[in-house]
Amino acid sequence: MKNYQYLTDGVIESYLLGLVSDGEKREVERLLTTDPDVLSQLNELETEMEDHFLRSAVPPPPAVRMAILDELNKTDLIKRDRNQNDYTRFKQESHESPKPDYVDVEVNNTHIQVHKYWRPAFIAVFVLSKVFLIAGLYYYFKTSSLEQEIIRLKATTQQTAPMTPSKTP
Repeated sequence: MKNYQYLTDGVIESYLLGLVSDGEKREVERLLTTDPDVLSQLNELETEMEDHFLRSAVPPPPAVRMAILDELNKTDLIKRDRNQNDYTRFKQESHESPKPDYVDVEVNNTHIQVHKYWRPAFIAVFVLSKVFLIAGLYYYFKTSSLEQEIIRLKATTQQTAPMTPSKTP
């Protein structure tokens, strides 16, 4: 009869929400170990409450989310700083050099990222470098072919010069 009273009076629901006194909490935990009906009722209520809360959940405003994330980041930095101080104290006690004072950052991106205003400048420099490279190669080959042409013309003029008769007065 007492088990039925726990199931109908809402004590199990209050237990799930953490609203019961210490005496009622011990009594419910004792009943959970002895009565499988109370345990199954508790499990059923727990899944129903969880489903209800998931269905009726409303996301927080973005400002609240950002404030929470900022607080989490601050606490992470404070925890990391405390751990680093403990580590530094341990290293000093063991007469080793302390850990450097920087934050480890993991990056998964393998591409170079450039600010959007610098992109046209980098593109222009890249294109101009290719244009100057092509122009330099063109003029290099042009001058080498002209030098070969000058050498060939000098050779032909030297071969034809002795063959012309010279006039003596």
